[in-house]
Amino acid sequence: MSVTEEIRKKATLWLGKEFNEETRKEVQDMLVNDEKKLVDAFYQDLEFGTGGLRGIMGAGTNRMNIYTLGMATQGLANYIIQQCGNTGIKVAIAHDCRNNSSYFAKTTAEIFAANGFEVYLFESLRPTPELSYAIRLYGCQSGVVITASHNPKEYNGYKAYWDDGGQVVAPHDEAIIDEVRKITSVSDIKFTGNSENIKIIGAETDEAFLAEVIKMRLNPEVIKEAANMGIVYTPIHGTGIKLVPPALKMFGFNNIISVPEQDINDGNFPTVKSPNPEEPDALRMAIEKAVETGAELVMATDPDADRLGIAVRNKEGNFILLNGNQTCVLLIWYILSQYKEKNKYKGNEYIIKTIVTTDLLHNIADGFNVEYYNVLTGFKFFAELIRKNEGVKKYIGGGEESYGFLPGEYARDKDAIASCAIFAEAAAWAKSKGKTVYDLLLDIYVEYGLYKEKLINIVRKGKEGADEIKAMMAGYRNNPPATINGSRVKTLIDYDKQVSRDLITGKESPTGLIPSDVLQFILEDGSKISVRPSGTEPKIKFYFSVNTKLESAEKFEATEKELDQRIADIISDMKLQ
Repeated sequence: MSVTEEIRKKATLWLGKEFNEETRKEVQDMLVNDEKKLVDAFYQDLEFGTGGLRGIMGAGTNRMNIYTLGMATQGLANYIIQQCGNTGIKVAIAHDCRNNSSYFAKTTAEIFAANGFEVYLFESLRPTPELSYAIRLYGCQSGVVITASHNPKEYNGYKAYWDDGGQVVAPHDEAIIDEVRKITSVSDIKFTGNSENIKIIGAETDEAFLAEVIKMRLNPEVIKEAANMGIVYTPIHGTGIKLVPPALKMFGFNNIISVPEQDINDGNFPTVKSPNPEEPDALRMAIEKAVETGAELVMATDPDADRLGIAVRNKEGNFILLNGNQTCVLLIWYILSQYKEKNKYKGNEYIIKTIVTTDLLHNIADGFNVEYYNVLTGFKFFAELIRKNEGVKKYIGGGEESYGFLPGEYARDKDAIASCAIFAEAAAWAKSKGKTVYDLLLDIYVEYGLYKEKLINIVRKGKEGADEIKAMMAGYRNNPPATINGSRVKTLIDYDKQVSRDLITGKESPTGLIPSDVLQFILEDGSKISVRPSGTEPKIKFYFSVNTKLESAEKFEATEKELDQRIADIISDMKLQ
């Protein structure tokens, strides 16, 4: 794209006196010296979507800065006033370790204060789940966390929450977007107001949050026996350092080994290629430390500490990485097994998973006679369901394949703090039985079936790429394959049309979920393929799940290879690689 007159006109507006000197200087430099950067910064407006804002930091309408953030905050404030009146409104604000996060959080607080709100602002960086908890603790109508999760260092973001501590869902999400779009000028933003409306919070909120986390502990006596079990933990430069080590110590673990270079809060993430616990490199230094110290368990959390990565020792004593499905399976199985062992069931318990998370969780829930729910991708749907069931049914755990888990109702977003502590407890429990976590995973596979999953992303950039992705979805939706890898397609679930269709009998049934552009093919051999365009990136995601019976732990490797080959054959048959 060349620099059009419209882009240059938009950029020139940012030279006005309502913008600060730093911003004006950066825009002027782009106008004179950097055409490509100018186009990227102004060719569109950074969109406030159902998940808030996320973008590269810098000056411009398509960048994350105090002005795009300010317009989002003013729109959100206007909506809150519409819904709740203009007196007695309270909001909570937290931020992660990223560059400018503290600045963005303070700016957000000042805008809310200028709108007459009482603001609870964390004194320094804090995990996202603690923000979720604080909203309910302080009786807030809304909240914001400044984070771009595990994105590269150039990014930052803004996530909006409602009064239940969950990210906003319908009808609030679209209504907030409408209000944000009405803010068309920086002059519409109330940047300055009464600073006395801002209350700084910190240690007292940490203590209250950890008091809820400790309630998730199920086996203090087992932990006592394994108190010196070596656990390496890394926050990957992020907020987890604030609460994960204290939570582990509260649970009763004494031998928590740090990776000093990664304990340092640094938005440049200097020790990793990506601060993403899904990436093997993010856990490399922690695994090296575990090998050096003889530790039994490795844990890592992403910058805002809502997702966790785990490494455990295999039969040979070497560390292997668990994927998000495996971590979720182990946590759910452990919680359900202990509820049963300790006669804690009341008969109204349930778990939640997303539609692209392993169906092994269904088998486990059925095995313990516990209700389970499938929801669309995103923990906001967990929060919505927990709110709906509150006081009637008890949520005891749930997670997603993308490394997120929540073990109780105290927060309404995924929480790596409590998840780390409970996973360590599960490892201690396994040890008390003469087993490792790896042994435990194989036992689960033998009892409930071996499930193997794989995710591939196909990137298609630009308008042509977006059109190609739409065409792919239309093709799968309107002309579904009769067979995949020699197995007949038994069921097509179209979440956008909210219909599950038996392709053999033609019988249809509702999904029971709101529309979402996701397709699933269920094959006669039990394989499942899910297809979903990304909502934030120029790519389409394919999730593959296959399964079979595992006769014994000794046959795990051979059986796993068979499933790996089945996935490879499915991918080849669908001509995806």
